[in-house]
Amino acid sequence: MAALTEEQSMIRDQAQNWTSSESPVKKFRDMRDGNVEAAFLPETWQSMIEMGWTGIIVPEAYGGSDLGYLTFGLILEETGRNLTASPLFASALVGASAFTIAGNEEQKQGWLPRIVDGSTIATLALEEGPRHGPEQVALKAEKSGNGYTLNGSKTFVMEGMAATALIVPARTSGKPGDQTGITLFIVPADTGGVSRHRLQTVDSRGFANIDFANVEVPAENILGEVDAGYGPLTQLLDRARAGMGAEMLGTANQAFDMTLEYLKTRKQFGQIIGGFQALGHRAAQLFTKKELVRSCVEAALTAIDEDADNTQELASLSKAKAGEFMHQMSNELIQMHGGIGMTDEFDAGLYLKRARVLENAFGNQAYHRDRYARILGF
Repeated sequence: MAALTEEQSMIRDQAQNWTSSESPVKKFRDMRDGNVEAAFLPETWQSMIEMGWTGIIVPEAYGGSDLGYLTFGLILEETGRNLTASPLFASALVGASAFTIAGNEEQKQGWLPRIVDGSTIATLALEEGPRHGPEQVALKAEKSGNGYTLNGSKTFVMEGMAATALIVPARTSGKPGDQTGITLFIVPADTGGVSRHRLQTVDSRGFANIDFANVEVPAENILGEVDAGYGPLTQLLDRARAGMGAEMLGTANQAFDMTLEYLKTRKQFGQIIGGFQALGHRAAQLFTKKELVRSCVEAALTAIDEDADNTQELASLSKAKAGEFMHQMSNELIQMHGGIGMTDEFDAGLYLKRARVLENAFGNQAYHRDRYARILGF
C-alpha cells in the first residue's frame, strides 16, 4: 500500500467505519428487494454528501477539498467492499472530472458547487452499443440556431434514472470510428426530448438507456471545443477507469477475505479445509495477485494526481489487472464455498454479479490489454 498522509489515513478509516456500520451489504439487499427506481437509498447519498466525499477531487474555489484521486480511491475501495450503491462514482468522480477537465470558468462555477452539495447528479452518457468504444460515437448533433439539436440513443448510462445532468459525447462531424468530430454537451436530464428507460441489470444498479429526440442544446452548454471532444473524453475515461479500479479492488478484497475466513473455519473430513495444501496454495496465489492489483491501482491514481505522462498506460494496466483478479476471485469465492455459495441468502452471488458488470464498464480486460500494448508501441 502507498504511504498515506495523516489526512488520507483518517478518510480511509472514516470510510471503513461508515460503510461497515451504516452501509453494510444488508442495506444493499434492502434496496434491491425494495425495487428502488433510483437504485440507491437517499439517506446513504445524503450521508456521503455530509461527509464531504462529493468534493474530494473538486478544487477549493468551487466548494471542494481538492484532496486528489488517490484519496478518492481509498473511499471507493471501501464502498466496493460493502457493495454500497450511490451516485458517488458517476457524479462526484466522473461528472466532476468532466467539468474540471473541459469546463470553462462559467461552467465550473455553475456546476461544480452543485455536484459537491448534491443538488446535481451528473453522469456520463457515452456508450451506444454492447462494447466500449469511445470513438464509435454516432449520436448526431446538428447546428441549429444558437446551438445544436441532438438525435440518437445512449445505452448503459450509470445512474441514468437518478441523474439530473448528462455529459453527452455527440458527433458534430465525421463518422463513427473517427476520433475527430466528437463534441461534449451538457444536457439537463429534464430537457425536452430526453427519455429514460430503466434497465434491470444483474448487479441491481441504476443503469438506464436514454433516447434523444430533437433535443435542443444551447451553445453555452458545449463542454470544451466543437469537434475536439475526444481528447478531454480520453482524459475523463482514464480517471473513470482508475477510480473504478479502486472500487473493483475493494470488491475483490472483500471476496478474498470472505473466502479466507471460510477456509479457516469450515471443517471437512475431520479438519479445517484451509489445512489442505491445494486450497492453501490457491489462497496464497490469490493474495499475491491482490497485492499486485493494489500496486497497479494506486500507481494509476497517483499518476493522475501528478499529471504524469504515462497516465493512459497505467489507467489501462490498472483496469485490466483489476478485472482479471476480480473475475478469478469472484469465481473462487463461489467455488470454495461450495453449495452455500450458490444461494441468494449468502452474499457471494452479489459479489459475482457486481464483478461481471464492473469488468465490462469503461472497457473490459481484452480492451485494455490491447490499448496498453498499443500505447507501448506493440
